[in-house]
Amino acid sequence: MKLTDTQLRSVKPMDKAQKFFDGGGLYLLVAPAGGKLWRLDYRFDGKRKTLALGAYPAFSLKEARAHREEAKEQLAKGIDPAAHKQAVKAAVKAETDNTFEIIAREWFAKHSPQWTESNSIRTLARLVKDIFPLLGSKPVSRITALELLAALRRIEERGAVDTAHRVLQDCSRIFRYAIATGRAERDTAADLRGALAPVRGGHFSSITDTADIGALLRDIDAYTGNIVVRAALRLAPYVFVRPGELRRAKWEEFDLAGAEWRIPAERMKMRVLHIVPLARQVVEILTDLHRYTGQGRFLFPSMRAASAPISDMTLLAGLRRLGYGKDEMTVHGFRSMASTLLNELGYSVDWIERQLAHGERNSVRAAYNYAQYLPERRRMMQEWADYLDGLRDGPVAKDNVILMSAIRNASMRRIAIN
Repeated sequence: MKLTDTQLRSVKPMDKAQKFFDGGGLYLLVAPAGGKLWRLDYRFDGKRKTLALGAYPAFSLKEARAHREEAKEQLAKGIDPAAHKQAVKAAVKAETDNTFEIIAREWFAKHSPQWTESNSIRTLARLVKDIFPLLGSKPVSRITALELLAALRRIEERGAVDTAHRVLQDCSRIFRYAIATGRAERDTAADLRGALAPVRGGHFSSITDTADIGALLRDIDAYTGNIVVRAALRLAPYVFVRPGELRRAKWEEFDLAGAEWRIPAERMKMRVLHIVPLARQVVEILTDLHRYTGQGRFLFPSMRAASAPISDMTLLAGLRRLGYGKDEMTVHGFRSMASTLLNELGYSVDWIERQLAHGERNSVRAAYNYAQYLPERRRMMQEWADYLDGLRDGPVAKDNVILMSAIRNASMRRIAIN
């Protein structure tokens, strides 16, 4: 006799388990504790087996019968219903455990310790903002090129073409990581080569005309805003490190008596220790700044929390407050300024490149070359500081160029003699 919902709802638990059959091997098992569980008995490969379907009433009588018929069809095709159920469950779990976001965060955790802090922050922020909301919950192996392109188009539409290209690169690395760890078979991002608008060739705006540099330095000296921002802007042209390296500078990295700043490898773009010789003018600025921030960790602490450094926007806002627009000067532009003029003044390209901390192709060699040309670089950095002071204070920039060339030539003669 077929079961009914009225009958099933009225069943009460007994001291022993009860079975209520519906035919075809399907029955409801009522446990002494009160649980009502659907079971399906069948034979496969000459052996009696039982398939657990679910609990009543969440799993209805109608659903139980539908699963019974499905099991019959599987048996007719030589498929074991229990084994098939386990395979489906495993596949669902695999997809749930291997969503794009889960794999992306795993990839990030594995590789980000080798990156600079700023690069780590930017990379994760791009994924969290632009990719995870749209694709994060999808199994990595099921993401199509069109779905990824749609997410990238949204970035393009807000004018962030460069960001769209960077996100595409990040996604490609994540797909390749998924392939390497056995959770994907191909790099979907590779299908989108050429699909994005090209990045317009750009550069960091910089002032390289000597007269304009003198005016910029005078403007910085006259800055009336926050004293920490003023100090950072005053230091930037003298040391010409990357903006992130400057604003995250810590007092523990400085030896003022030895006139040296050692930036640890973990804060450098190329992950190699970098030495910045400090000119006399730089030591004077730092000695004065130490009275204000020397009790803390950072040279340039945030105005909101001393436990964090000032932001990129804070320094940029300082330049904008001085009246320099984005097409005129950036914080990174102090590096271009130094590179351009030092090369024009005839300094060794090797000295300049080493002081700019530009990447050494051989990472092992780079780890040992951080002190390369250090005596020469010490002289160059002091002469560069004197040259900047001449541009700032001298009435005619041309005279300062002649003076700087004379200083450099005298220095080169001393090197040749020694």
